[in-house]
Amino acid sequence: MAPIRACNRGHEGASDLKSDAKDLPRGADAGQVSGDQRTLAGTSGAPPGTSGGFLGTTGEERRWLFRAWLVGVCLIGCICIVNVLTIQHDSPDLGPLRPIIWEGSSALVTTVIFTIPAAMAIWTHRVRPRWWISWPAHVLALLVYSVLHVSGFLVLREWAHAALLNEAYDYGPLSTEFPYEFRKDFLAYLLASGAFWLALQRSGQKPDATEPARTPTFDIQDGARLIRVSMDKIIAVKSAGNYVEFVLSDDRRPLMRSSLAAIHNALGAEGFVRTHKSWLVNRAQVTGLRPEGSGDYTVELGAQEAPLSRRFPEALAALRDPA
Repeated sequence: MAPIRACNRGHEGASDLKSDAKDLPRGADAGQVSGDQRTLAGTSGAPPGTSGGFLGTTGEERRWLFRAWLVGVCLIGCICIVNVLTIQHDSPDLGPLRPIIWEGSSALVTTVIFTIPAAMAIWTHRVRPRWWISWPAHVLALLVYSVLHVSGFLVLREWAHAALLNEAYDYGPLSTEFPYEFRKDFLAYLLASGAFWLALQRSGQKPDATEPARTPTFDIQDGARLIRVSMDKIIAVKSAGNYVEFVLSDDRRPLMRSSLAAIHNALGAEGFVRTHKSWLVNRAQVTGLRPEGSGDYTVELGAQEAPLSRRFPEALAALRDPA
């Protein structure tokens, strides 16, 4: 077959638009001490965003950027299919394979170089440069984007035509064809940059103030059973040999193999105070302090009572503090 010149103008639409509580995580910060046979559960809640990903983005930012990218890929795929069908309808003599090669190569390269407007959106979002800095930077990024797009699909088309059709692919003179592609790449870059920037803005939005705050929870490994309880339901924790006993507001007393020191490490930041070598109390559940003489006290926790030893003066100060 004689070499043909691929008809590009009007058929490059693909480049027109360029996203039961059994298995719970355990960590070293959960407070487990050496010798414990069971994994010590800890407070639950959403983990903080981590940095160190694509250009230092957080996990939430990467999720929103991926969503924007995925939406763009789906849109390009739909346009690619429509354009292939349109070319087949308008030029049936070309056969089905050539339109697939032309549109598919453009779409494939576009999905890859979407990283350029994504990177520029991240830079704009983080640095917020002045317009006389950001505009030249975006113009340079647009030129790189368009050059990579054209050179990328040319390589793919020349290879595909030679391997699948046994013919040469003639793109035409760059002096006329590249400006034609650049106009479409400009629109694609503009839309992609805007989409990624909006995704980054969305990732930084705070939850609705009317949304109720999540109550912290704690996981108690009672034998083979895992019990998840709200922190405000734990009245106190007391030592029981190689175990600790949780005193819950619903009168349950689950046991967990651990030391009281390990539980204190896990719950200390949540307002639990060590009042005795064998007792840990929830400061929010304290209803009164009753002196017993010699510097000792009894901590009143509603119907429950716990000792406060004079050897723990910092606990007395903490429980007396109205804050």
